[in-house]
Amino acid sequence: MRILLVANSSFKLINFRRTLIQQLQEDGHELIATAPRDEYTPEFARMGVKYVELPMDATGTSLVAEAKLLLKIFSITRSKKPDAVLGYTIKPNIYGALSARILGVPFVPNITGMGSVFDREDLLARLIKWLYRTAFRRCPRVFLQNPEDLSFFVKSGLISRQQAYLLPGSGVDLKNFHVSSLPGSGHSRTFVLVARMLREKGIYEFVEVARALSSSFPDARFVLLGPSGSGKSGALNEADMKKLTSDGIVEYRGAVKDVRPVVAEADCVVLPSFYREGTPRALLEAAAMGRPIITTTIPGCKDVVDDGRNGFLCKPKSAQSLETAMRQFLLMSEEAVDEMGKASRQLAEQKFDEQIVIDNYTSVLRDAAIKTSSNERRSEPLKLTSSQSEINQ
Repeated sequence: MRILLVANSSFKLINFRRTLIQQLQEDGHELIATAPRDEYTPEFARMGVKYVELPMDATGTSLVAEAKLLLKIFSITRSKKPDAVLGYTIKPNIYGALSARILGVPFVPNITGMGSVFDREDLLARLIKWLYRTAFRRCPRVFLQNPEDLSFFVKSGLISRQQAYLLPGSGVDLKNFHVSSLPGSGHSRTFVLVARMLREKGIYEFVEVARALSSSFPDARFVLLGPSGSGKSGALNEADMKKLTSDGIVEYRGAVKDVRPVVAEADCVVLPSFYREGTPRALLEAAAMGRPIITTTIPGCKDVVDDGRNGFLCKPKSAQSLETAMRQFLLMSEEAVDEMGKASRQLAEQKFDEQIVIDNYTSVLRDAAIKTSSNERRSEPLKLTSSQSEINQ
């Protein structure tokens, strides 16, 4: 099959879908990626994936710009004549699905989080819901990354229950992200927050707690890791980061292509997000590397933590709740901290293995191939894990 991948950044396809891409290639499929150009774009050529540039403002709302983007995605889809299209993130999902529907091509979207738009009831939120409902009507499957998002999409009538399938986020490559020993001991522990530098990721809460704890735990370290100045609403720029770290209590490491060395330095990975995540990749990678996790009760985040077993859950937007969790971690015995790390790896192996995601994609593509070749509407169901089956009944 010829498969078109559509996303709002080359970075996300390369970083989050690399193993899926490699598996699809091994299965004999021809892959074409279309996304905005960034520093990761040259990797497509090295992987043997054809690339078509897709200029896009991921957060823009100009009607003219959005119409041009829709026409561009339609033009690419029509010219490349794919047998199936896989979409990621809001605009590629909506415009890709609309284009594929017009052209009669199977489109499989992955809802990688709901963001903040669905927290509102304004005209834009209603428009996006209508676009989802219209675009996804003919999609054979719609992948979602946490039970709350799945329930919302079904109950809101954006998709049918038959279309909805739950994935364990983007999954994590358990071979690539392997366990390493926790580096600290006693009160000498390192907390690392891995995320884009957005207000909604709880950056300010993390810094506030670091300052509060530093006097009682002077040997503790607090590290921020991730890109700043993304242009997205709520993004923190370099000036913001310098102000937040000027007192030297929190260290900002910026963006890196390989997070593993920094996560290996961590005794605990923290994500105090109040952003509607799918299932945060940073937490999956932390779990795979055997790191205890502190995160919020926000959908997607909470699914990676068994509270008290492999980490702690705290309230979103609450520095006090976050401080309680981080202080509790610092007061734990070394044996208890080590057990938390082991529990994280076990959870990653049981629930978040990337192979679960790959198996579902290969199944739906096989289903699409059967439909295309036989021109029939019915085909065999996806092979699901027991937890997925329960949700989709």
